[in-house]
Amino acid sequence: MIIIDRALASRQREGSPISVAMVGAGAMGKAIALQLLTRTPGIELVAIANRTLDNACDAFIAAGVQRDDIAVVESRHDLDRATEAGRRAVTTGWRLLCDFDRADALLEVTGAVEHGAHVVHRAIDRGRTVITMNAELQGTVGPILRQHADRAGVLLTDSDGDQPGVMMNLYRFVEGLGLRCVLLGNMKGLQDAYRNPTTQEGFAKAHHLTPHMAASFADGTKMSFEMALVANATGLRAGCLGLYGPPATSVYEAADLFSPHADQMLETGLVDYVVGAQPGPGVFALGYHDDPEQRRWLHLYKLGDGPFYTFYTPYHLCHLEVPNTIARAVIFRDPVVTPDAGHVVDVVATAKRDLRAGERIDAIGWYTTYGQCENAVDAAAADHLPMGVAEGCTLRVDVPKDTVLSYSDVVLPEGRLIDRLRDEQRRAIPPAPPGSDRLSRRSVDGAPAAPR
Repeated sequence: MIIIDRALASRQREGSPISVAMVGAGAMGKAIALQLLTRTPGIELVAIANRTLDNACDAFIAAGVQRDDIAVVESRHDLDRATEAGRRAVTTGWRLLCDFDRADALLEVTGAVEHGAHVVHRAIDRGRTVITMNAELQGTVGPILRQHADRAGVLLTDSDGDQPGVMMNLYRFVEGLGLRCVLLGNMKGLQDAYRNPTTQEGFAKAHHLTPHMAASFADGTKMSFEMALVANATGLRAGCLGLYGPPATSVYEAADLFSPHADQMLETGLVDYVVGAQPGPGVFALGYHDDPEQRRWLHLYKLGDGPFYTFYTPYHLCHLEVPNTIARAVIFRDPVVTPDAGHVVDVVATAKRDLRAGERIDAIGWYTTYGQCENAVDAAAADHLPMGVAEGCTLRVDVPKDTVLSYSDVVLPEGRLIDRLRDEQRRAIPPAPPGSDRLSRRSVDGAPAAPR
């Protein structure tokens, strides 16, 4: 990964920076704009689309762009003229940026499932390299969008900096050492499925977040989507509905805490999390090694007696690491997080309280549902409702608190792209059965893994 800085410096010296268009100018979009425009040589953020135009303008202005250097564009002709003149373009017309072939990559930061699906689907169809920062979208229809990208000959990836990207970097590091990565884990400070925008209002205000976003962190939904992404990328699986999630004081307890699940780790590998471990927030991995000589060296290197060894990254720096993803995608065609293993884990909608027939399910992080990881093969067998599909559905029946919702419990809104993509994904990419597609480079006994 260290080669990225020199590759970007070279693009800057040669006068050929990577050109990026971005859809979405919320808190994360603005932070990304600030990083790209003020701290990243070799990348140029040339245009932002947002449903509220002022937010797109503010993202550029907060990064030091003068208002006179920002052009409001409504057509491809306007967009071409503005960018040719070196001005930054803003628009409410996200389709313009999906179709903009002068951009080397499209960055999707909408934070929405249905809207994000439209953006990514169109951008892929128009031949764009697409980088998302949208675990909810990728965890719902990432496998089928990846299939569309493959057919179009373009790259689709989620971003570094958020936990899935950091976990995938750690996965590749551990496997590159010759260990088998048997668990990827998140480190949570709080896990309470019943948190909502009211309970998280104070935290959200203190940290400049929206209350429902803060609630999606606290109720475990965001984490569940993050773990689904790395499961679909690696073939690691959920050990149980909702994952195990033991409490811990230190990340170095992880090997002991998950040792009761050693058979699952060795058979299929796991995605999971711990609560309260230090140093956090971060991510961790458990690597397995059974070679006595290598284990002697690992003991000397202070990693313990094995055969399970803990590796961790004590931070995830979100927008600060997005430039790495852009460079990896455009220069090296190296995706950070993409569903190589297919459809392995789903995030299913679960009642946050007793729900009544006729109620409309609200959005992620609100009052009616929370998301839990479930192996896709089990979710399909039970016809469980994906969390990324649940918003806007109307309940046909009463659903008790903590019950996983099924498709038969709800009426879907009409005309949604997300439902069409889920249906296509169901037909084109059957859920992966246990142990069917591990991407580890080594088998349990240390011999090379069988070819895929």
